[in-house]
Amino acid sequence: MKPDVLIVEDEPSILSSLEFILRHAGWTTRSVTDGEAALRAISMVVPRVVILDVMLPKQSGFDVLKKLRLDRNTRELPILILTAKGQQQDKRTAQGLGATGFITKPYANSEVVDAVRRLLGEAPVRGGANGKSEEDPER
Repeated sequence: MKPDVLIVEDEPSILSSLEFILRHAGWTTRSVTDGEAALRAISMVVPRVVILDVMLPKQSGFDVLKKLRLDRNTRELPILILTAKGQQQDKRTAQGLGATGFITKPYANSEVVDAVRRLLGEAPVRGGANGKSEEDPER
C-alpha cells in the first residue's frame, strides 16, 4: 500500500511522535531512519509527501533532497524539511534544493499537520489546531 507520508527521521522519540500525530490526523505512514533507506523506500513506492530530517546517518537530508529533485519520478514530490538547526542558511539551502516546506524543531504538532495538509492540497480541518469547532466558532 502506498503511504501518504514517508517520515525520514533518526531520532526515535521524534519519529514515534510524528507517526502518532500523522496517523491520528488520518494518514498512513511509513518510516525509515537514514538517507539511503529513504531513497530505497521512495524508489519502491513513491509516497504522497516526505518529511525529511536534515541530519541523518549515511546520507544527509540535503543529499536525499538533491537526488530526489534530479529524478524525473520524484521531481515534483512534496518534501517537508525538518531540522533542529533552524539557521537561516539551512532554510536557504533547503529552498535552493527544491524543498516544498520547512519546519524547525522543536515544532508544534499542529504545525506539522497543517504543513502536511497544505502539501497534500487538503483543506484545513476546522476545530483542529486552534481549538475552535464548527459548532462553537467563538470557543
